[in-house]
Amino acid sequence: MIPNESSHTEPAPSGGIHVCPAWAGPLLCCPLRRLFERPETLLGDHVRPGMTVLEPGCGMGYFTLPIARMAGPAGRVVAVDLQPKMIEGLTRRARRAGLLERIEAVACADGDLGLAARPGVVDLAVVIHVLHEVRDRQRFLEQLYDALRPGGRLLLLEPKGHVSRETLDAELALSERAGFRPAGEPLHRRSHGALLEKPR
Repeated sequence: MIPNESSHTEPAPSGGIHVCPAWAGPLLCCPLRRLFERPETLLGDHVRPGMTVLEPGCGMGYFTLPIARMAGPAGRVVAVDLQPKMIEGLTRRARRAGLLERIEAVACADGDLGLAARPGVVDLAVVIHVLHEVRDRQRFLEQLYDALRPGGRLLLLEPKGHVSRETLDAELALSERAGFRPAGEPLHRRSHGALLEKPR
């Protein structure tokens, strides 16, 4: 999704990096996925009307479109992915759903989420099944931290069975180094998770 080629590299758990291929984008948006992972259930306690929500590694928008609905007409979703084909697919799906005006879909550069122009404006960042794919996770977390407003939150979820609890703990240590503080541990039977906050 969003790898990084920085010289200050935190190696991915496998020692390498796996980027979800663009051809898999439609599969990830398959309606059958809702049988075991409903975005509204997963995110309903965190997304509020009028919020600006950042979603790095958005793919073709399995979570993006429900977030846009929950954020409402006054809300905004900044959806970022490394692969332009993922962004193209998301844009098509958002247009068909009548949600395109609420979504800013952006193809980012390698190692740069492209958030420098909007420091401190994001209310919530959702990083779902993505962080373990990022090579320089420290830099990634620092960019999220800078984009969040004081008191803004980061919802971090990693898939159980694919990412170990030890890996999540290492990611949480990096998040603390970036400046985040724990704000809770969301319960989800298929994912390890953490809710983090940028101090006010």
